[in-house]
Amino acid sequence: QILSSKSDSRLKHLLQRAPEYCPESMGEVWGCINSSLPGVLKKSDGWVGLGCCELAIAVECRQACKQASAKNDVLKVCRKEYEVCIFCCLFVSPVGSVCCSYAGHHTNCREYCQAIFRTDSSPGPSQIKAVENYCASISPQLIHCVNNYTQSYPMRNPTDSLYCCDRAEDYACQTACKRILMSMKTELEIVDGLIEGCKTMPLPQDPLWQCFLESSRSVHPGVTVHPPPSTGLDGAKLHCCSKANSSTCRSLCTKLYSTSWGNSQSWQEFDRFCEYNAVEVSMLTCLADVREPCQLGCRNLTYCTNFNNRPTELFRSCNTQSDQGAMNDMKLWEKGSIKMPFINIPVLDIKKCQPEMWKAIACSLQIKPCHSKSRGSIICKSDCVEILKKCGDRNKFPEGHSAESICELLSPTDDLENCIPLDTYLSPSSLGNIVEDVTHPCNPNPCAANQLCEVNRKGCQSGELCLPYLCVPGCKLGEASDFIVRQGTLIQVPSSAGDVGCYKICTCGHSGLLENCMEMHCVDLQKSCIVGGQRKSHGMSFNIDCNVCSCFAGNLICSTRQCLTEHSSEDERRKFTGLPCNCVDQFVPVCGQNGRTYPSACIARCVGLQDNQFEFGSCISKDPCNPNPCSKNQRCIPKKQVCLTSFEKFECSQHECVPRQFSCDQTRDPVCDTDNVEYSNLCALYQKGKSLAYRGPCQ
Repeated sequence: QILSSKSDSRLKHLLQRAPEYCPESMGEVWGCINSSLPGVLKKSDGWVGLGCCELAIAVECRQACKQASAKNDVLKVCRKEYEVCIFCCLFVSPVGSVCCSYAGHHTNCREYCQAIFRTDSSPGPSQIKAVENYCASISPQLIHCVNNYTQSYPMRNPTDSLYCCDRAEDYACQTACKRILMSMKTELEIVDGLIEGCKTMPLPQDPLWQCFLESSRSVHPGVTVHPPPSTGLDGAKLHCCSKANSSTCRSLCTKLYSTSWGNSQSWQEFDRFCEYNAVEVSMLTCLADVREPCQLGCRNLTYCTNFNNRPTELFRSCNTQSDQGAMNDMKLWEKGSIKMPFINIPVLDIKKCQPEMWKAIACSLQIKPCHSKSRGSIICKSDCVEILKKCGDRNKFPEGHSAESICELLSPTDDLENCIPLDTYLSPSSLGNIVEDVTHPCNPNPCAANQLCEVNRKGCQSGELCLPYLCVPGCKLGEASDFIVRQGTLIQVPSSAGDVGCYKICTCGHSGLLENCMEMHCVDLQKSCIVGGQRKSHGMSFNIDCNVCSCFAGNLICSTRQCLTEHSSEDERRKFTGLPCNCVDQFVPVCGQNGRTYPSACIARCVGLQDNQFEFGSCISKDPCNPNPCSKNQRCIPKKQVCLTSFEKFECSQHECVPRQFSCDQTRDPVCDTDNVEYSNLCALYQKGKSLAYRGPCQ
């Protein structure tokens, strides 16, 4: 991909990502790549940093980077405190990959570790302490590696808060803010400078102060500042906590991902009570989907080679780090014991007893193949029992335990939807050496950390460089989150108070932060429904006769079909239609205010619409611009949509009023007219006096 890329931005992103896939030790590969790239003044053998050079701010630093043969050459010219991005790219990512691989299969320890290397600013003391507390018993090497890194990192730089200046409403204040942050060092100087330069006191409702005081954690003497509502450390993972079956796991999960890093005791309790608990599969699968979403294909592994060349299969963690992690696990297991959070499993010499099967286990637990409900960390029970019967050191098993009872704890199922079958990975891919040709434009992710990668379905204008993906600005769901939502979207996040069932709706703003949050009414997730003498918990779906029902906070919500039973009379059977509310089987469509067409007025009333909320005729036959609802200087554009929210609270408008323009901008957002002719945007279509058929390129 690097050598065939025709786009500078695409090339830059690929080069920055490349060291994750091709380690520095592959000198010949790097030498060859570098000699093929344009604009490199001095061809250097094995220099992995070329992709990082474009991140330099100063021209001299960028040139020095391109001419360098090693990272130390860059240190001589580039100043660490100003060139944060290039140093992060050159030093942090590779170091993080090495350090965190020592975590082995301990996902939570690795997650803490990765959070240290994920930020462009100095990691906070609570983050460092969390790694020390939680990973100490797992890998002293990891602690040593992280300590070496954090001690060398510069102190937090005031320029890390520069993005806050753009939130000031006054242009003079924006300029003063940037000048102050670039020139002053102490927090007291900065706060005093901002008060003078912006002519405002640090009030929590002021967007600039809200952002700056939250980011710097500084408070001007005598001023009490309430920070803005937070999404917690990771709002995406907090969502998963509500899927917990037990209140213990729900509260432990909430502790870990809310406003402060959970302490080591919380993590250990979560590992012991929840991580391998069969009843918590919904929560654990959700956490796995957020932490490591399934990606198509696996390749370029040097240790777990049986996983290579599988272009149509899904994996959670196919990368060099997991490959290294599997090798590290095997070395640890060779010492005669496998450490799990709640039990140590003594084993015989795995170099002699079933080594290929042990390798398949180590690789599966690290690379995590995706099955429909598997979070990628559970092997099947039959495989577990087989390997422990052959290679477990039964004389040293914990008292009262056998191969079966240990596997009952680790792998409670043989359901292939919920576990990883090892036989698939005991031999190489059936595709042999066929070159894979199944690719995805967003894998590997070519976009920056605060951008969302989307497949380009809009096409491109003739003559412009056309990439198969778009990088759109987005917002992270918390300071330790990798989960990004698109700018401008509304997103539901758990309430910062951490109360179960309490949510707020926020907007992803132009600042790259969630803002304008609105608290919603809390839902009592503890309330259950009693159905036929059985208790159904919140969120469960089930059938009652021929209706689909679910329990929502103690309320039973069911579809409204009339059902025939063995006790139904002949007259009931004769009149039965099978439609909701047993409506007559006649098609006389009506259009609801929610934009949805219903087969008849009876069915519209059955689903809860009032007579004044629908009109006869299908929605597609309605013209929302006749009569014209817009003002004289505006044009009415039909914008048909079906709304899932309550349209009494949130209007479900079927049109859009846009200004009448004499000239159109060049924004590319293709639309198609009723003659199947494509235009670059809606304005261009209406300028030609055409009617819109649908949005998107003509099919």
